[in-house]
Amino acid sequence: MLPNFYPDESADSAYKVDYKALYNRGYRGILFDIDNTLVEHGKDADERAKKLIRNLNELGFKVCFISNNSEERVKRFNKDLHQNYVYKAGKPSRTGYLKGVMILETTLSNTVFIGDQLFTDIYGARRAGLKSIFVNPIGKDTEIQIIIKRYLEKIVLYFYRHSNTKRKSRK
Repeated sequence: MLPNFYPDESADSAYKVDYKALYNRGYRGILFDIDNTLVEHGKDADERAKKLIRNLNELGFKVCFISNNSEERVKRFNKDLHQNYVYKAGKPSRTGYLKGVMILETTLSNTVFIGDQLFTDIYGARRAGLKSIFVNPIGKDTEIQIIIKRYLEKIVLYFYRHSNTKRKSRK
């Protein structure tokens, strides 16, 4: 059961993912969570986020934001980025992810999802058949339900990292 929540890859942050390597491996679409993945919860796109998205577009990636937030929140984040988005995505339901792939006109096999929550972001991406990259959250969580989820995520991440160590030692 725990492997259902395991990402395909992980990185310290969305800003440390090797996007050029993803592009060279044939990926052309990126679906991003917003809050605590690209910016602190509720914040507008900052210069770092703007630069990342600009660089991804220059590399040849199509980008779409997938968020459970309201359209107002996602529009506000996206106002200077001008990317596609799906709001009220219902993660971990497959629907928002599939809609994002359709909007980008990419495929499940050449699109990657990047997010900071195992039980919504990564689980949903796996359910949709997408490659997933888990990144450490930006900022502190203040809502109790998120704090509890983060504690449970630590348990899953322990087993995920332990299983990766075992696989690497067998090679």
